[in-house]
Amino acid sequence: MRTHRRKPRTMSVVATAAATAAATAALLVPGALADEPAAAAAAPIGFGAGTTGGAGGPTVRVSDAAAFTAAVQSDGPRIVQVDGTIQLGGMTKIASDKTVVGVGGNGRITGGGGLNISEVSNVIVQNLTISGSDDDNVNVQYSTDVWLDHNTLTDASDGNLDIKRASDGITVSWNHFHGQDKNALLGHSDSNAGEDADALHVTYAFNWFDGTNQRNPRVRFGNPVHVLNNYYDDIGSYGVASTEDAGVLIEGNYFENTEDPFHLGEASSGPGTIEARGNHFQNSGTGEAGGSVAGIPYSYSVQPAQSVKSTVTGGAGAGKL
Repeated sequence: MRTHRRKPRTMSVVATAAATAAATAALLVPGALADEPAAAAAAPIGFGAGTTGGAGGPTVRVSDAAAFTAAVQSDGPRIVQVDGTIQLGGMTKIASDKTVVGVGGNGRITGGGGLNISEVSNVIVQNLTISGSDDDNVNVQYSTDVWLDHNTLTDASDGNLDIKRASDGITVSWNHFHGQDKNALLGHSDSNAGEDADALHVTYAFNWFDGTNQRNPRVRFGNPVHVLNNYYDDIGSYGVASTEDAGVLIEGNYFENTEDPFHLGEASSGPGTIEARGNHFQNSGTGEAGGSVAGIPYSYSVQPAQSVKSTVTGGAGAGKL
């Protein structure tokens, strides 16, 4: 059964203008060591606020595909610690109320498989390197209350991260995306307004879009979508596209070596709207904005864009908790 769609909740976003450590500390419980399980972040920010994953359930450490699959598909809340490299042969479904977290900087998912977050709620994926999927590295569909944090995603056959089909209440924070053409899709089809027009509320904050050619993200229908304090470097085609009546607030981001930071419409998809505030452009175009975007329903502060590059490159990706 599909999960119940819930409306965005009011939540405080902590993103101060201090240095990397201060900004990171606002999101993390400090003290994770390289040979210990990663500390869970205190709370997600933005639209994914309130996501708790496996909190309150047992903790299990896994190091092979069979144990991993059994743990992430078990009933009830559970914290699943990934120790070492796990080779998955296909897209592996994650059940509701799960935290899947890498141990130190060593938790890896590879082997042609990826993570499928489908028709569930309350899932955290954190501190993992996920690479080489024959499909998407991470697929999210018909799901709510999802937090993807401090992961490194690269080299998928399709997309690094696809969010689609009525998914809602999601935060994508402190991830390092690289080695990818079609990177982060939000909304999969121009003909899916019936499911998506009142969903796809996502916060993208403090991510490093590192040479990812396009879809950073490519947005359909979601309004508002919040693109906050991310670092874009060497983006070949375009950064953000707002299409099919989506509304995207692009705020406090650092664009470097990116000719087309953001625009309205994409390919055969009709335009959405973009409001752009306080972004920094280094050897880059200045983007195409237009129209109005629905208000962001949570309190937050914006780190000045000029300092975002050092903050994000110092803190984004697996092994940075």
